Amino acid sequence: MTASRRMGYPCLQGSRSEGKAVPMLMSLSGPTRPPVAGGKPRRLVILLHGLGADGNDLIGLQQVWGRLLPETEFVSPNAPFPCDMAPYGYQWFSVQDRTPEAMLAGVRAAAPMLDAFIDEELAKRGLAESDAALVGFSQGTMMSLYVGLRRAKPLAGILGYSGRLLAPELLASELRSRPPVLLVHGTEDPLVPFQSLADAEATLKQAGVPVETLACPGVEHAIDPEGLQRGGLFLRQVLA
Repeated sequence: MTASRRMGYPCLQGSRSEGKAVPMLMSLSGPTRPPVAGGKPRRLVILLHGLGADGNDLIGLQQVWGRLLPETEFVSPNAPFPCDMAPYGYQWFSVQDRTPEAMLAGVRAAAPMLDAFIDEELAKRGLAESDAALVGFSQGTMMSLYVGLRRAKPLAGILGYSGRLLAPELLASELRSRPPVLLVHGTEDPLVPFQSLADAEATLKQAGVPVETLACPGVEHAIDPEGLQRGGLFLRQVLA
């Protein structure tokens, strides 16, 4: 995790409609990196960081994958809320209460903001869903799977590191698209149990989602070189 450079996100704003305040979604923003080939991007990779980090934490992946994806722009938004477990960084949702009900409520609150961000970034560049992939780490993986599988049109793919599938019991009834998924997880992860990989794989397969997995022996809550390489090849394949 990296220390956050605060971007000054606005609080929920309201506009007047017939005398009532109408809530508006927070607008996400964060660092971007243009295609290494130059020119207008033809593909887009959206990087979603983990708890207590910010967009700068993952934007460096462009240096690893940029040559594999020369016409791809990388964007890495900060999560919408200040982290409530650290003096810096952001979170997609709080994990102080880790009950399934609280976690689901948190991801549901953040999902519309991420959904809107994806729509906005695609529209800015004149790209379609099939031109974009989501990449998440830890809590970012949880958001990627929740939002990406519920969009009406399938994204090119979802790549998730060290995460888990939240609310698996709801997926069959809420699933709207089936983009290919690659999940990567370290066998010694002390924060998100390695068993989460097999659990997510089983649920996704049962729902008809094409899913591949990579177990990284001895790796803790991190992305190792093998995971980076496999992830880059996956992105090149789905964004071809």
